[in-house]
Amino acid sequence: MKTKHIIAFGITPVIAILLVIFQPLATGITENNMAAVALLMAVWWITEIVPLAVTALLPIVLFPLLGIMDGKLISSTYYNHIIFLFIGGFIIALALQKWNLHKRIALKILMLTGISPAKILLGFMLASAFLSMWISNTATTMMMLPILLSVLGKLEDLYGKEKLKNYSIGLLLGVAYSSSIGGIATLIGTPPNPIFAQIYLINFPKNPEISFSQWMLFALPLAIIMFTLMYTLLYFLFIKGQNKIWKGKSSVNFNMEYHKLGKASYEEIIVLIIFISTAILWMTRSALNIGNFHFAGWSSLLNYPTYLNDGTVAIMMSLLLFLIPSKRNKGEVLMDWETVKKMPWGIILLFGGGFALASGFKESGLSTYLGNEMHILNGLHPLLIIFAVSAIMIFLTELTSNSSSTTMILPILATLAVSTDIHPLMLMLPATFAASMAFMLPVATPPNAIVFGSNRLQIKDMARAGLILNIIGIIVISLWTYFFAGSFFGF
Repeated sequence: MKTKHIIAFGITPVIAILLVIFQPLATGITENNMAAVALLMAVWWITEIVPLAVTALLPIVLFPLLGIMDGKLISSTYYNHIIFLFIGGFIIALALQKWNLHKRIALKILMLTGISPAKILLGFMLASAFLSMWISNTATTMMMLPILLSVLGKLEDLYGKEKLKNYSIGLLLGVAYSSSIGGIATLIGTPPNPIFAQIYLINFPKNPEISFSQWMLFALPLAIIMFTLMYTLLYFLFIKGQNKIWKGKSSVNFNMEYHKLGKASYEEIIVLIIFISTAILWMTRSALNIGNFHFAGWSSLLNYPTYLNDGTVAIMMSLLLFLIPSKRNKGEVLMDWETVKKMPWGIILLFGGGFALASGFKESGLSTYLGNEMHILNGLHPLLIIFAVSAIMIFLTELTSNSSSTTMILPILATLAVSTDIHPLMLMLPATFAASMAFMLPVATPPNAIVFGSNRLQIKDMARAGLILNIIGIIVISLWTYFFAGSFFGF
């Protein structure tokens, strides 16, 4: 039996049962019981001994049995407006892929950037970052990889595979890392973002909602800074000097690849209109107040503006795809349920499990208990705490799923913020960003794993660039949050 099986199925359940029986925490029964469930879920998520979605279902069984929360109440946490924001966004993303619009967008960006070594890298990175803002970073990387390998194949025919070895490493890492960084820019870009939004709401229901537009205004500049630093690093590590190898213009012709797609179809145009309209509606729905700037938002024109949220917009726009007929396929519409079945329903259950865990921390009183135990951090400067949170999250995510890491850590950080008298966003935001910034190992993120699967990379190649980027990420995320979060979110 493997070590992780012994830990997950042997040692951890025994410790959890002992917590329930002996109640070692100097507090009530529900706090101890909640600690037992949290420990079991954390270990199962870290070891991935069973599918992540299966572990996410444990609260439905264990919370009622152990008196932590009512079964009806805990079940309701698995579906909420954040879940429907993700579902609606993913349906639109699947429509982009169904009608090949994502490939058209990627090639268009590559056409605009040019065909020198540095420009090709920039083109692939921009395409990956932009697409991952709207569709999953996994889907983005899987779509970009065949285009990248096709381009590399043509270049290697001209200049030789060995001469372009470093260049190919730079391109592969650029696509993977850009997919991760692009995801932090929007609320739907990567799973940790919607997980944060709901856990923040659960713990601080009286605080203002974090809207799509607020998130994007704060996170997009951070993503741009990280993107610029990452491009600079990859250029100096892998791209500089390639001009000496490339004699004259390469035979790579993105225009030719683009023209192979033919004229944009009716379906592509309609999906593009819905995609752009959805983004605009998300960004302009709610009021924005930054300094002296005030924007009321279109929802203020309605009779019940507070009834609407970003999930409402996502579902409203995605439903249009099931109503608008296709011209290419007579009798069909732009989106069908067979395509929707490809949605990662396991991730949606994982979201629900995270929200249930956060609710359990709060309702059981375990959050309060942990907060009281963290008073020793009161004397530390907030920036030091933010640095520590970012560092722990980045290196933890190297070994665990970023979704499960976020789910486990954010409720604790919410409590830590209260006990140290720091605004919760100052700790929860950097942790959420950091969860998408693990660049060292193939197992850290799906994009890393996908490009590593091309067999053109060694772990040392990823680890060398990734370690530097991890450190850059810790510094940039911490400073950006510390100096700008207050002015963006009004505290």
